[in-house]
Amino acid sequence: MVGLLLTVLSVAAQPAPAPASLNPHAVELFERDWVLDQWARRTFDTNGDGRISIEEAQPAALAFKDLADGDGDGRVTPYEYERAREFILARY
Repeated sequence: MVGLLLTVLSVAAQPAPAPASLNPHAVELFERDWVLDQWARRTFDTNGDGRISIEEAQPAALAFKDLADGDGDGRVTPYEYERAREFILARY
């Protein structure tokens, strides 16, 4: 799961992509982790359908990366992922 997260976040870190180049794997990050899914739904479910679409997942993945990348090196380590997840659980 952490490998998928790193892949998703590295693609998500690129400049705002055109709709045709959205990373379909960004959705998987939220589908696989209930905590992140609930957080993303509250903040990024812009159409209110109760799920994170591919279009909504891209900015959510970027926001999670900004939250989780504690040392600012552009990567989210397993440790940073767990700390960010704990932060989300405690705060949201």
